Amino acid sequence: MGCIQSFRQLCDYPKNTNVHISFPAVCFVWQTAMIILFGIFIRYNEESDPHWVEHKKANNLSDLDNDFYFRYPSFQDVHVMIFIGFGFLMTFLKRYSFGAVGFNFLIAAFGIQWALLMQGWFHSLDAEGKIRIGVENLINADFCVASCLIAYGAVLGKVSNVQLLVLTLFGVTLFAVDEYIIVSVIHARDAGGSMSIHTFGAYYGLCISWMLYRPNLNQSSRLQGSVYHSDVFAMIGTLFLWMFWPSFNSAISDHGDGQHRAVINTYLALASTVLTCMAISSLFNKHGKLDMVHIQNSTLAGGVAVGTAAEFMLMPYGALIVGFCCGIISTLGYIYLTVCLVFESPFMEKHLKIQDTCGIHNLHAMPGLIGGIVGAITAASASKSVYGEEGLINTFDFEGKFKDVVPTQQGGYQAAGLCVALCFGVGGGILVGCILRLPIWGDPADDNCFNDEAYWELPEDEEAASPVLHYNNHMQNKDV
Repeated sequence: MGCIQSFRQLCDYPKNTNVHISFPAVCFVWQTAMIILFGIFIRYNEESDPHWVEHKKANNLSDLDNDFYFRYPSFQDVHVMIFIGFGFLMTFLKRYSFGAVGFNFLIAAFGIQWALLMQGWFHSLDAEGKIRIGVENLINADFCVASCLIAYGAVLGKVSNVQLLVLTLFGVTLFAVDEYIIVSVIHARDAGGSMSIHTFGAYYGLCISWMLYRPNLNQSSRLQGSVYHSDVFAMIGTLFLWMFWPSFNSAISDHGDGQHRAVINTYLALASTVLTCMAISSLFNKHGKLDMVHIQNSTLAGGVAVGTAAEFMLMPYGALIVGFCCGIISTLGYIYLTVCLVFESPFMEKHLKIQDTCGIHNLHAMPGLIGGIVGAITAASASKSVYGEEGLINTFDFEGKFKDVVPTQQGGYQAAGLCVALCFGVGGGILVGCILRLPIWGDPADDNCFNDEAYWELPEDEEAASPVLHYNNHMQNKDV
């Protein structure tokens, strides 16, 4: 801890948010690099190539056998979640709506390109050294970006656009390696990404936030809250995420019963979470009122937690139990750890030195851990009597070198996958946090965080309303 504190002090220099050169330079250079790398490596796969006509005739297939018709509806839903759901969910801050939606757009647009390359090198590289992409690759790229957007929630309003691009570059790289180890090496199943997306993304963001800890962040306390209309916009993001989460958890599941089961389990878990979230929110308010922070976030926790076991035989009542527990745990996390109605200051900030703007610990980290544990228990308790012999093989992919694996072993693989996600999230977050702490990225000063004015041109009426600009104008007039 002493070394970390010394490093923080060493990197503390006066802030300068002028990214007039650095941000355009990074965008142009990195986009040029993407064009070159795509030209070298990326090609259409068999189902998106014109030779599909010949392949279709040779194998007696129809166009309906093309994976596009199975995956594209789910891809649309996941895409909406990434660009609208996550973007609007983070618009709750009174003066940071442009940054929430706009930087979400930036992260996702860059991240999906880098993800197609990184995941392609691990999963889709053919004998010719080319990455063959189709609609499933696009879904997986969105999943990869989701982990970076989760991490963004922890540092929302406290970092520059250049820092976010660096966070995304390393986040996508770490995710691709983490996912490859979990899915291909360890052979854990994680259709909805409770481990590889949510647990990794949350701890990646939390550890970056820990490294970027600002002891004087209270200077921006006037901007950390919400206003009525910002909470309404954030609720739009919540509803988009809530409605489309069944697609998120089922998008890459096996055609047929696995995908069908994943939708049902997610649907039920989310419904259960809403009731328990509202109950806890009301119960812990002395007037019995609901807190919009809880409704915006904790109502989604069931979708996170059921992700790993979404295509398993969790059973409908099991999905309701998962949602019930997560609604309680996530809401209590906001009450005691982040928003903190009980203590004088947020527990995580005061004792752990983690300033978690969006409360990703409560929405993604804890439910992600629960999801990994539920997945391990459900896999270990699987049996032929429940799944059937063919169903067991298909659900857990007991084929090839894994054909002799038994459910108890698979439970161990699932637990190992959770540990890998934690290690990559914590270790990667600390490493990238050290890089982002360097005083070269144009991040805002402590008294100007959570403010769009630092990086965005604002309408004139908004500029006039800006407390920062109002204060600066007041001081200039005073000097005159």
